[in-house]
Amino acid sequence: MQTEARVTVAGGFSADSGPRKYTSSAIHRRPQQQQQQMGTISNLLAGGVAGAVSKTCTAPLARITILFQVQGMHSDVATLRKASMWREASRIVYEEGVKAFWKGNLVTIAHRLPYSSISFFSYERYKNLLQLVPGLDKHKDYVSADICLRLLGGGLSGITAASITYPLDLVRTRLAAQTNQIYYRGISQSLYAICRDEGMRGLYKGLGATLLGVGPNIAISFSVYETLRSRWQLERPHDSSVLVSLACGSLSGIASSTVTFPLDLVRRRMQLEGAAGRARVYNSGLFGTFSHIIRCEGCRGLYRGILPEYYKVVPGVGIVFMTYEILKSYLSVSTV
Repeated sequence: MQTEARVTVAGGFSADSGPRKYTSSAIHRRPQQQQQQMGTISNLLAGGVAGAVSKTCTAPLARITILFQVQGMHSDVATLRKASMWREASRIVYEEGVKAFWKGNLVTIAHRLPYSSISFFSYERYKNLLQLVPGLDKHKDYVSADICLRLLGGGLSGITAASITYPLDLVRTRLAAQTNQIYYRGISQSLYAICRDEGMRGLYKGLGATLLGVGPNIAISFSVYETLRSRWQLERPHDSSVLVSLACGSLSGIASSTVTFPLDLVRRRMQLEGAAGRARVYNSGLFGTFSHIIRCEGCRGLYRGILPEYYKVVPGVGIVFMTYEILKSYLSVSTV
């Protein structure tokens, strides 16, 4: 107990220079702070690992989605009409091997961990700043102010994380879009090749479409999830909370994917502009790319690859939820 009694506390006073009561409060306050910090680290680690596991399990569907999204860049419309998930999956197995379903997955995992970390910490910082805005400072008293605070904080944290980690997302797209001809090999070689061929700006191709989709994605996911969850619990209060979260999370993911998928498709195509020395297809920015796709492929072209995207939403949400809860419970027990 003597070593604990001599701990120096805030303000520069030694614990044995004051009353015994002050020593006790200082000793008890430090474990609480350490527990809070460990809880934050546990949540962050559990969320990052859960995201990585989910991405790995659904990587085959994610790669098929990307391949469908970028097919219209260098293919004629007649070829596109023959495309199907089964035919594309068979082609990958026959021409590239089963391992090719996980092309770019290592970059996805490398992207996921810093993205989760930056999102988590920036969300808390943005919430603290937004609470200084008149109207939002009453978020504890009004539900609408609280929802607005969460949406704005989530949107800003998503934009921050997406901007900082965007080069890894671009590398992932280029690795996943490669079929028979291999130009990019690994993360470091890809980053070097892009900077060499296209300059530093090449690492941020399609960033505008990404940032434009962050806000709507979070807003739709949040509003659909909360609406469905509250309605479900009101009508069926005795249902399992795990089942409710899984079902509502899956439906909110489908809703947000449906609305923001055209932006995601445009982002992928802009990420591949000039890749591996190929000719540029779109030269008129974000909105010019939209009009070019509609003109050449019709409105259906904006939803090319939406089916495998839907297929990976439900298992993706389920795996994230399950892995997160398992890791969180394990880490909380191990840190006690």
